[in-house]
Amino acid sequence: MNLKEKIVSLNQAIKIRAQWKAANEKVVFTNGCFDILHPGHVLYLNEARLMGDHMILGLNTDASVKRLKGPTRPIQSENDRAIVASGLWAIDLIVLFDEDTPFNLITTLMPDVLVKGGDYTFDTIVGAPEVAAAGGEVRTIDFVEGKSTTRIISKMTEK
Repeated sequence: MNLKEKIVSLNQAIKIRAQWKAANEKVVFTNGCFDILHPGHVLYLNEARLMGDHMILGLNTDASVKRLKGPTRPIQSENDRAIVASGLWAIDLIVLFDEDTPFNLITTLMPDVLVKGGDYTFDTIVGAPEVAAAGGEVRTIDFVEGKSTTRIISKMTEK
């Protein structure tokens, strides 16, 4: 598959999700900025993908990242971040979202498994009550210590 084919609109994702559901295939969803892809991201995404048959990544747009992380972010454009992420075997689809949270994506696609990092709890995971109410699972994955985009940026700017 061409890497850019993994990057789809919400309408395309809805159609593909419906096909997977009809085939009784389990869909995992996670989201984030994934600004500077690092080993912690790769391990997290691989572990999440193992929880189902397919994984959809909700990727924050540049405007969304800027609102969440500040005026100096993102480091890489949404297109570049999407292309890099699409190269990972774990990710089947990438849907960009411009809102501050992926609530609309989650409630529209209604994954079988909603996954976030270990710094979240059920109460702080956007869409968790809705996924659970629909019979889905909400899971967290522990972080890899010492691996973060913030740490990489800090190391790059040290003198």
